[in-house]
Amino acid sequence: MYKLMLVEDDAKLAQLVVEYLQEYEFTVDVVERGDTALARFNQSQPDIVVLDLMLPGLDGMLVCRQIRNVSQVPLVILTAREDTFDEVSGLEQGADDYINKPVQPRVLLARLRALLRRRAEPAAPAGKELAFGALRIVKADRSVHWRGQAVLLTSPEFKLLLLLAEAAGTVLSRNDILKAMRGIEFDGLDRSIDNTISRLRQKFDDSAAARIKTVWGEGYLFSPSAWEAAT
Repeated sequence: MYKLMLVEDDAKLAQLVVEYLQEYEFTVDVVERGDTALARFNQSQPDIVVLDLMLPGLDGMLVCRQIRNVSQVPLVILTAREDTFDEVSGLEQGADDYINKPVQPRVLLARLRALLRRRAEPAAPAGKELAFGALRIVKADRSVHWRGQAVLLTSPEFKLLLLLAEAAGTVLSRNDILKAMRGIEFDGLDRSIDNTISRLRQKFDDSAAARIKTVWGEGYLFSPSAWEAAT
């Protein structure tokens, strides 16, 4: 059984999620306020968190940041907005995935299982790293250095950089990336990968998009030669 903490003030929605997930491999602890979420998290130590954004007491974005400061537990954000603002903001705060309301329980279950499967994958051996010129990616402690300086990345940014680097020289489509990172198919509208690529380019001074290339109509390419040429 997995322990899930659901931070949601909509009692009807919370009950729906509890009743559905308890039929599978989850026990669900419901927290109704944002300002009590961190204390409950520290007390219960859940395996995964599902977090609404519109909460009494404390905004869900701040709760996400609080949890990320103490743990890398898988975290899914629920959003009622139809634009990408909450999606981008949540991913920047360290969320691993997001789901639009109204919640479809089967979709939620599939997303939760995908995140937990990836978390259960064997950890990289200590000290194992990828190196391309002045770029160093250490998988064991999720650290990244560029030109001798540490680069602070959000969880989605690190996952995407690592995914691209491990497939260096190969074009990855948006569908490939979304399936690897979040266990979902590309729907033709999701811009989260494009937004994360844009932030990565900014952090590595890749204004000409030479090191992480856009291959029009196909996807993205991590160029080993371009990274190695940059000193």
